[in-house]
Amino acid sequence: MNMMVPAIEGELRRQARVARRLGSPFVASVLEAGHRQLDRAPRTAALIQGWPRDPSASALAMRFNAALHALARRGELAELRALYAREHDDYDGAIGDALSASDAFIAGWMQDTPQTNEVGRAAAIGAALMAARLRFGLPFELLELGSSCGLNLNLARYGYDLGGVIAGEAHSPVQVVPLWTGPAPLPAPIDVVSARGVDLNPLDPGDLATRERLLSYVWADQPGRARRLERALDLALRHPPRIDRADAASWLAQRLEEPQAAGRCRVVFHSMVLQYLTAEDRQSVLYAIRTAGARATEERPLAWISFEWTPTRSEVHLSLTTWPSGETKRLATCHAYGNWIEWRG
Repeated sequence: MNMMVPAIEGELRRQARVARRLGSPFVASVLEAGHRQLDRAPRTAALIQGWPRDPSASALAMRFNAALHALARRGELAELRALYAREHDDYDGAIGDALSASDAFIAGWMQDTPQTNEVGRAAAIGAALMAARLRFGLPFELLELGSSCGLNLNLARYGYDLGGVIAGEAHSPVQVVPLWTGPAPLPAPIDVVSARGVDLNPLDPGDLATRERLLSYVWADQPGRARRLERALDLALRHPPRIDRADAASWLAQRLEEPQAAGRCRVVFHSMVLQYLTAEDRQSVLYAIRTAGARATEERPLAWISFEWTPTRSEVHLSLTTWPSGETKRLATCHAYGNWIEWRG
């Protein structure tokens, strides 16, 4: 085996353990086979070996996994297609051949930022909005960082079952039902007056290549997630999200400086975004939020909803900070894609 593999095996194997723990044995097996067969793709191996940033924060293994899923969805490599269709379980054979045949494609795919506009996270964000609604009793104007395709800007158009509490749009084609533990949230409307997001590269839900890229990032043994994503993309064609092309830090500072109407709660939210920002931009984002919080009043409150990994990447925490009090509550521990929520309230 190529001598560079021992230096990079940690990330693929580490993420394989994470995938298995998160309920995806298929993805875990793909990553493990990818580790064993990586010497058959020298360009991809060199890319991983020389990655200039934290490979975990960059979701490097998930880029690798999505590239293979994209190849399988194309159906051009018969053994890879058959593996993903569960027609055989020769992971090493199919993955090894795919690495050899498509090294340039995989390496090229991995250099683009991951696109996981996960609709399942909307349940956690929606539950946090319900908590903010109970606190202030006001409708929301939403500001999202890292919107990608903007699917979660449409979260008020989705339906939810949150531990038996029904919320959102009951007849929506997009229904989000996470496994819920802990007390049920107190019912409250998810009433959104306006929603606007930002992304360095906003995605078009009507673009076929964009849809395929998003679907490739869905884990292949979770078809329910893929069906829900397709419905959310279709809904976005009917209700296009408003997304600005800009960097998050400067955009947020500008939005928070704009006048806020009385009787509305302004909400900044993000899910799995902070890890992709530079340290300087993270500090700028936090400064802009806290500065705006210092100006907040009961008539013009501010809420900040964060759905992010802990610094050790051991858990995903959902937190809510509200101003003018500045109080922060950790509402829940969540599955990274929103499949389950351990609610603390």
